[in-house]
Amino acid sequence: MGVNPQGPPQNDSSGLRRDKPSSLDAIFEPRSVAVIGATEHEGSVGRATLVNLNSAPFHGKIYPVNPRHSQILGLRSYAAVREIPDPLDLAVIVTPAATVPGIVGECIDAGVKAAVVISAGFKEHGAEGQSLEDQIADRLRHGRLRLIGPNCLGVMNPLIGLNATFAQTIARPGNVAFLSQSGALLTAILDWSLREEVGFSAFVSTGSMLDVGWGDLIDYFGDDPNTQSILIYMESVGDARSFLSAAREVAMSKPIIVIKAGR
Repeated sequence: MGVNPQGPPQNDSSGLRRDKPSSLDAIFEPRSVAVIGATEHEGSVGRATLVNLNSAPFHGKIYPVNPRHSQILGLRSYAAVREIPDPLDLAVIVTPAATVPGIVGECIDAGVKAAVVISAGFKEHGAEGQSLEDQIADRLRHGRLRLIGPNCLGVMNPLIGLNATFAQTIARPGNVAFLSQSGALLTAILDWSLREEVGFSAFVSTGSMLDVGWGDLIDYFGDDPNTQSILIYMESVGDARSFLSAAREVAMSKPIIVIKAGR
């Protein structure tokens, strides 16, 4: 894995930066990441995501998963998650939508702690896509895996060099957590922040919020000592009770700025 000598300052990715453990630590502080649907195909999301993880100054283990390849971009590839010999914190899923419920089930069976589903083609595509989301939700009820997405750009933790997205580059390190339901806006803010030298403690594309929602993320970054403020671009509230409960508590110690689409 390449290391950029001018990249973000490194925390020890073998240890948590938070005093209170959270089920979301596996997403934002993973020790190991699998890219399910990784490929060498130019222009693909699977290739871009794997390249980003492997070229950013992230010191965790990276495992491509693709049954058609034994090696991808110089890394050993595995046919399925269950064949990875080491414990896995995070799975980044970039396969076609129809395959995602089964893959989430495999991740749960393999003991994977968390997943980010970048794949699109779910409820935003109508009844068939909604059915796929329902199948994923049913599998999540039978395990402890936490999931961001589907239909999202991914997540970044610039403080440990984690770029689990298909964006072109990683954000600068800073103390603002930016959470967005719009992947397009997130990439626009990323481009702006690099020009203006503005840093972030996290970049999170929430997608459909099938599992992890606003309340979970506000609670998490409210307890994060490296986050001093939280910026949210919101298209829909989702679980309003969870959002309001978390926001009321965290806003007593950290500013929360919500930009609501259409308002």
